[in-house]
Amino acid sequence: MQPVVWSVDERGVATVVLNRPEVNNAYDGSLILGLHEAMDVLGKQTGLRAVVVKGAGKHFQAGADLKWINAVRVSSPEENERISRATAEAVDRFNKLPLPTVALVQGFCVGGGTGLLAAADVVVATEDAKFAISEIRWGLTAAIIIPQLCDAIGVRQVRRYALTGERFGAAEAHRIGLVHEVVPAAELEATGERIVKALLENAPIAIAETKATALDEAAGQMSVSKFEDLIRSHANKRQSAEAVEGLTSFAEKRPGKWS
Repeated sequence: MQPVVWSVDERGVATVVLNRPEVNNAYDGSLILGLHEAMDVLGKQTGLRAVVVKGAGKHFQAGADLKWINAVRVSSPEENERISRATAEAVDRFNKLPLPTVALVQGFCVGGGTGLLAAADVVVATEDAKFAISEIRWGLTAAIIIPQLCDAIGVRQVRRYALTGERFGAAEAHRIGLVHEVVPAAELEATGERIVKALLENAPIAIAETKATALDEAAGQMSVSKFEDLIRSHANKRQSAEAVEGLTSFAEKRPGKWS
């Protein structure tokens, strides 16, 4: 099974599906590569008008695959930085697509998944969806998605939820701005289609120019040096003593023992 699959309909609407349902679409190197491949292929399509992102199975995206993260952690610093760069660039590319993007969320959306939502233009979630910016629970940081999260929910909310790691529901996600609309599970697809139809009524060049203008004022539109700093910080933290304890506590299903 491909970790990311995509298709384009006759209207020029692309659907990209995170396709690791056996691990709740947790991301690893293959899923990150799949996102890049999807954007590479779709970027060459003519007449593309919008992109819809979904998660296969019961959950949208469960953050990082921590077994994979633990394996990456013991590799070289260069390999850790390569992984952080690929992840950061996937979110950054999605954020800056010159097309309107719509994310449809069911089940859990955790860690890096919240960064993907923050980089989407429109987000719809089911009433029972659950969210968390949970990296700190495992001795890691959300460094590479903090700019997009600050754009989506504001620094004040990031300072709460990225520091507590607590779960919150769809109503709270809507209140703080991570989600635009909350609907019953049975209405998720229809609501996404309604939004896509509204987008297709608008001029595509005007959409791209409007989005680019908005991004000019965004935290996610950071300098090259800042982007590089976040990548290094993200990679270095993965190899820290706190990360060792955090990932061990996950494997042993116990709270972290922090000094």
